[in-house]
Amino acid sequence: MQVIAIISTKGGVGKTTVAANLGGFIADAGRRVLLIDLDVQPTLSSYYPLTHRATSGIYELLAFNEQTLSELVSHTSIPRLDVVLSNDEHQHLGTLLLHAADGRLRLRNLLPLFRPHYDLLLIDTQGARSVLLEMAMLAAEMAVSPITPEILAARELQRGALQLVNAIAPYRYLGIQPPPLQLLINRMPAVSSNARLIQLTLRLIFREHQEVQVLHTEVPAIEAVPRAATAGQPVHRIEYRRPTGRQAPAALETMRALASELCPQWKAQFVRVTGRTGGRPSHERT
Repeated sequence: MQVIAIISTKGGVGKTTVAANLGGFIADAGRRVLLIDLDVQPTLSSYYPLTHRATSGIYELLAFNEQTLSELVSHTSIPRLDVVLSNDEHQHLGTLLLHAADGRLRLRNLLPLFRPHYDLLLIDTQGARSVLLEMAMLAAEMAVSPITPEILAARELQRGALQLVNAIAPYRYLGIQPPPLQLLINRMPAVSSNARLIQLTLRLIFREHQEVQVLHTEVPAIEAVPRAATAGQPVHRIEYRRPTGRQAPAALETMRALASELCPQWKAQFVRVTGRTGGRPSHERT
């Protein structure tokens, strides 16, 4: 089971949208995907309609060590895409984990519960530095941090991301290797010299940082993304062809490129995904 945390120390960069659309695309490729919503603002929990709502969620998992999958896991309307809902309404988990001996390692220690049932686990996090964010990082094999091409976002990323990486570095002495941090340029405007300059600057800033890399894939700012969220559908199902006259690729192409870069072991399956058949891989068509 591959574990990817979608993280940022700044809100409003599109973490939840990336997690939902990436999970939806990979599920449509035939992989079993579990979304874990660690954000106290549970947007991911309501991104897709649910066909089954579990009685428990992330609070019971982390606070009470709930081990029954049927009690923890809700099913979305997207086949093979499940979610552990955020239900920490009173925001007690941060305090609980902060004072627990295994607080930052708790989710990592609970991962064996999910390994027999899922191919990919995507963790959505709060857009602020917290013990929950550090816990997600230490549970993951890879961390993806969306960043919008704006100068303030770039400054916050340089400060916050590197501080976060440095904060969890001592766990190496426990045999826990912190995950590599992959930066995803998100909501890239079609025409913006300032955005392009910031993109180039980011690549130069982190060129010498082995623990931080900038992904080749960029997610363009396209109207299909909010339209897909409104419809409760992955964006690749909404826009599988590039609109006439637009330079940015179709959402299907972008999600395929991103998924292939993050999960290259399933690239052959990603190639077969098509929005025309409700997102199903070509080998599953009837």
